[in-house]
Amino acid sequence: MADLPSGERLRVIFVHGTGVRRERFARLSDLVLDNLGSRLPQAEVSAVYWGDAHGASLGAGGVSIPRRGRVRGPSDTTPLDEEAAVWGLLLVDPLCELRVLAECGSQDDGIGAPGVLAQGRQVARALEALPAALSADPPASGIAQAAGGMANVLAAAQAVASAPEFGDACDTAVDAPAVRELVTSTARAVVAHALAAVGDEVVCTGDERDRLVDLVSARLGGTGRFPGERVAAVLGTLALRLTTQPVLDRWRTPLTTGAVPALGDILRYQARGGPLRDHLEQAIVSQDGPTVVIGHSLGGIALVDSCALAATGQTALPQPLLLVTVGSQAPFLHELGALTGLPPSAGLPPGFPRWLNIYDRRDLLAYRAEPVFTDDSRVTDHEVSSRQPFPLSHSAYWKLDAVYDRIVKEIEASR
Repeated sequence: MADLPSGERLRVIFVHGTGVRRERFARLSDLVLDNLGSRLPQAEVSAVYWGDAHGASLGAGGVSIPRRGRVRGPSDTTPLDEEAAVWGLLLVDPLCELRVLAECGSQDDGIGAPGVLAQGRQVARALEALPAALSADPPASGIAQAAGGMANVLAAAQAVASAPEFGDACDTAVDAPAVRELVTSTARAVVAHALAAVGDEVVCTGDERDRLVDLVSARLGGTGRFPGERVAAVLGTLALRLTTQPVLDRWRTPLTTGAVPALGDILRYQARGGPLRDHLEQAIVSQDGPTVVIGHSLGGIALVDSCALAATGQTALPQPLLLVTVGSQAPFLHELGALTGLPPSAGLPPGFPRWLNIYDRRDLLAYRAEPVFTDDSRVTDHEVSSRQPFPLSHSAYWKLDAVYDRIVKEIEASR
């Protein structure tokens, strides 16, 4: 690369992203600086570390995480644990209990004997008559609000009635206990289907859900709200393994602490990003001559904010020759109105530097800038591909020659 006209040496500064701490920074900065240095031999290339001083940590050791003080085994579960676990399965697969009944019943003796099928068919006829029965019951409308309203409950009933799993379960209801199980599981399937259809838009407690199960069950000729022994034996164990509090305790702690520092850094920056921007400003000001700043992920967000604040006179940061963001969420945050340096929907202010935004479409944390800042010639998107799935794609940029080559090309165009 040719010398700058003034004879000043170009400074290239790399800023790491979220979740990076000292050991990882050492490896990452060596990789980035080696690749940039070999392509820009006349430039001074450096990296800024901010993970310890400005990254997130659990100040109280994670005591805010709800848990029961110790990791318990399956034998320590409570009835409420089991109930929540089974309903968790029902919300994913409302027909799972009926499917279990059909499978268990197919192994029983007596199927096909005279009069046996009539018992299950009575439940089928009652389910078909459910819309009329509920519509004629004024209090039922209020109870149905817990699952999105009467129309949603009736649509769920029709969906269950037409499901092959329900027909198979009816065919295998060979005695009175089996019919009781069928009625209860059918009522639970209807309610689960209704709740699943609405999703998280309806607030519903367990008591409200149970009242709706009681209502549907009564119209089908039953009284129970809990699954029968056969269903509980099959689904209960599976549900407990997946969704009970002891298992959630085992999952939630590593998931929560594992999200720190990666997610925690972003949340901390959004709430208290000033110290990190000050840290970057000091690092940039300490370098004489024209600079190129390169930010990965959250590092790119902080640099976009810093450049925007400087361009509007809110800081004394000298504008870089070129801003490069790699795998950054800055364009998306601006769409949300969540960038500190740019008001919602505002364009880039005069004095903002040329901006090269590098992204990989398989990186779920990378966003495009050109469509956000339309008709602004200072903004350029460049797509690369590591051929890796997320989250590996979020870190793989720094092993791609295409990333470094494009940065060098943009530096040449910016001089």
